[in-house]
Amino acid sequence: MANTLFVSDLHLSEETDHIEQGFYRFLDNEGEIARLFLLGDIFEAWIGDDDDSDLVRRFAHALTARAQRGTRIFFTPGNRDFLLGADYLSQFGGTRLEDEVCVEVAGSQALLMHGDTLCTDDTDYLKFRALVHSPQWQAEMLAKPLQERRALAQQLRAMSMDAASNKAEDIMDVNDLAVEDALERHCVARLIHGHTHRPQRHRLADAERIVLGDWTSTGWCLRDNGVTLALEQFPL
Repeated sequence: MANTLFVSDLHLSEETDHIEQGFYRFLDNEGEIARLFLLGDIFEAWIGDDDDSDLVRRFAHALTARAQRGTRIFFTPGNRDFLLGADYLSQFGGTRLEDEVCVEVAGSQALLMHGDTLCTDDTDYLKFRALVHSPQWQAEMLAKPLQERRALAQQLRAMSMDAASNKAEDIMDVNDLAVEDALERHCVARLIHGHTHRPQRHRLADAERIVLGDWTSTGWCLRDNGVTLALEQFPL
């Protein structure tokens, strides 16, 4: 039976060649993959679908090769690559998902998210998120020349790193009540997300929360073989 794979938080940039090449090897070495879910922050920053960088071209080429092997590819926007849209995904037949979507996983419905909206204690970030997800902000951003967008993306990355260094660790983790609310709203007993960089399978009272890991010197994926789920870590 073909596998369904879930990955997130590669944070690809021109400075992370080992992660990029490790991801391509991961795709090449896998057998039949029915579905590949990219749950956000695949890129460290996304400045628009018209980005002409070598990284963006290489990634599209690799995903095209995987799609030609019969893999359906789905993308959930993260807090780093929320501007990634249908124009880019169309190069390899990818589908952009809503921020919250339910799909069948290991025989039952599961809720997929990037995970940033579950961190409700981080009120400063949520205010920033509301700003950059507004149609007006995005339209103004995408109207700027590519070079200006690249510079702004670097500034935002630096600001984000500085802000994170001054926040308590628990503020940047999910809020338990937000998790319960998401599960109840969608009437499911399983939640799969990334964002927090804290890979783990959490057993809740009557549900499960699975957190994907970020790619560094190792890679992470959640593997669904149609019956069981396995959270896997592997060297790059």
